[in-house]
Amino acid sequence: MNELHNSFKIIGLAGKPRNDVNLQMHKNVYHWLTEHGYQVLVEKEVAEKLELPEHAPATLEQIGQLAQLVIVIGGDGNMLGRARILAKYNIPLIGINRGNLGFLTDIDPKNAYAQLEACLERGEFFVEERFLLEAKIERNGEIVAKGNAINEAVIHPAKIAHMIDFHVYINDKFTFSQRSDGLIVSTPTGSTAYSLSAGGPILTPNLNAIALVPMFPHTLSSRPLVIDGDSKISIRFAEHNTSQLEVGCDSQIALDFSPDDVVHIEKSEHKLRLLHLKNYNYYNVLSTKLGWLKNF
Repeated sequence: MNELHNSFKIIGLAGKPRNDVNLQMHKNVYHWLTEHGYQVLVEKEVAEKLELPEHAPATLEQIGQLAQLVIVIGGDGNMLGRARILAKYNIPLIGINRGNLGFLTDIDPKNAYAQLEACLERGEFFVEERFLLEAKIERNGEIVAKGNAINEAVIHPAKIAHMIDFHVYINDKFTFSQRSDGLIVSTPTGSTAYSLSAGGPILTPNLNAIALVPMFPHTLSSRPLVIDGDSKISIRFAEHNTSQLEVGCDSQIALDFSPDDVVHIEKSEHKLRLLHLKNYNYYNVLSTKLGWLKNF
């Protein structure tokens, strides 16, 4: 029995539906929660589409300030977008998977109400913490832009098919130079996302580690590098880089900068708190999603 469930009185419902089927799931979950005695705050855009009572619509910030749990309906993209905003409120999130992969969204929509009942009524869950990255742009000694990433921060040219030259420093020590299409700086959570597609290693979620994965490097000697999660990564760019550059955070936020700027990436002070069903097994998820075959 998990005693934390006793504090779940106000529950946030978030996630942007792709179609009417997902919208119906929002409606059904809203009514199920209210029938079970919970006060429910629904992300404003969805609440207005569903024409819910006037006390239900709320911004993500209001949900973060008032709710004790947030249920995100959608795929991992929905979870990433909401979690980046809600992480600063130290609030647990659980996802109902309406996407394709579902590395971050545990609940199966076919069994949603039985699983919600196990979590909310019987406390059959545990909370796992994942760290985020914070990317900063330094210009003339001042930080001019910031962004958080749950999966990865990606340094790349604003225009495709442009190579860039850069130097990487870890804890202010020169580490390597590279000529490539860019660099992926990934958390363990993001190691099964873009980083994996680029040949990066899979890092289990509990590791305090960051992966640096080159994107189409100009030399065959370039390899992914795994470093301590408390490291500070700084990236400087060669003077002959002329194109505008970007840091992409989870492919959802873009910070523009010029080759004269310095990019700093390190662990954020905020954490993503994921609520999992008690029988959650990361390796089962990994095996299923990546198609690893069982021998017997």
